[in-house]
Amino acid sequence: MSQSLAQIYVHIVFSTKGRESFLKDAAIRKEMHDFLAGTCRRFECPSLRVGGVDDHVHLLVRLGRTMSIAGLVKEIKQDSSHWINGRRAGAGGVL
Repeated sequence: MSQSLAQIYVHIVFSTKGRESFLKDAAIRKEMHDFLAGTCRRFECPSLRVGGVDDHVHLLVRLGRTMSIAGLVKEIKQDSSHWINGRRAGAGGVL
């Protein structure tokens, strides 16, 4: 039997909690985008593009063989929430 190949690309968009402008600072926004790309890579869902503005992000990723869309979004949102909360705590609660 021949082998099948499927490549599924997913465009994920999500906003910050309450659409607060946590990512105003360009350096922090770049760190967040790099962090998100690393998170995708960790789940074998390589990102093709990560971007966004001060209150939301866009990710274009190739879905891995073993990851569901819902599972990937859950992990990305969970990890990014921990990351931003850690940054805020380190900055005295303010970014």
